[in-house]
Amino acid sequence: PQDLLGLLFVLVSTTLTMTRAMQAFILAGGFATRLWPLTEKRAKPLLPLAGKPIITHIVEQIPPEIPITVSTNAIFAGAFAEWRAGQSRKDITIVVEETTKDDEKIGALGATAQWLTAESIDDDLLLLAGDNYFGFPITAVLEEFRNRKDHVLFAAREVRSIEEAKRFGVVITDEPQNQRAGKKIVRWRAKGFMEKPKDPPSKIVSTGCIVFPKGVLELLIQYAGKHPDNMGGVLDHFIHDQKMEVEYVRFDAPWFDIGSYDAYLEATQILVSPGKPVIHPTAEVDEESRKRCTGSVVIGAGTRVKESELINTILFDHCTVTDCSLERCILDDNCTLHSIDLTGKMLRSGTTIKK
Repeated sequence: PQDLLGLLFVLVSTTLTMTRAMQAFILAGGFATRLWPLTEKRAKPLLPLAGKPIITHIVEQIPPEIPITVSTNAIFAGAFAEWRAGQSRKDITIVVEETTKDDEKIGALGATAQWLTAESIDDDLLLLAGDNYFGFPITAVLEEFRNRKDHVLFAAREVRSIEEAKRFGVVITDEPQNQRAGKKIVRWRAKGFMEKPKDPPSKIVSTGCIVFPKGVLELLIQYAGKHPDNMGGVLDHFIHDQKMEVEYVRFDAPWFDIGSYDAYLEATQILVSPGKPVIHPTAEVDEESRKRCTGSVVIGAGTRVKESELINTILFDHCTVTDCSLERCILDDNCTLHSIDLTGKMLRSGTTIKK
């Protein structure tokens, strides 16, 4: 029995040594002025996407053994506390950056470094952009990371054009362009990284999902001290200045950086099947209006729709729409429309328009 207990102790000790802890840090501190009025009083990660907040889509992908910290600003702290209270997970912590304006922000990398320092984090780090929709499995990225724990690893996707790539962090790579990633996950070594370049060297961009081994966190903190708002720059710094290997895995699955009206609608159209509207159980939609929902339609809690046509349209909570035709529209909470035809409009919360 003593020998068996000794062997069991060795096995358990070895397993614990091999299994390193990880923390997830979700960046949600932006003010998202490009999506006003929808984000005038709402954090972008809390925007509803196909029936639930963007950040909820992210949290549902994070394994239960990885604790989650969400970083936001002082304006939206209360909203995130309310969101957290409605989550089934109890390991979500909200940290607040004491800023109330966009020009006061310390930057995404600065916020990350501040948390790492304040909490003395000594675990591997899963860093996620809270306003992104990740259609690929985050668990697949984590599995690839665990295969080679000492390398920085991020998830990438090939966008449609060089012009589109100008809006993102672009990877310098030897990977052949315009080839599908396929079902098999393939790792590639990044030769460099450029943040929103005028002349992108490729169409492969970072998706805002990065895993840092704990051994590089001190270097990340040091870099953030001089470049607090250059998240992509730290990857290039690791590659060229620190001579480290930075790798990525590329996916073809849907991914969206929801930074504009068009991107928001496009993401909804990918996630919501045409002709199969997402209708909250508390919404009231008459049969005629249900039949006239075409494209991708989402109807929020407590919203009432009667005698109306909805085409690729999103209605937030507690709206009233009667005898209307709406195409590519987004209505914030508590809007009231009667006998109105609209195309391509975003309406501020509480808007009332009656013919």
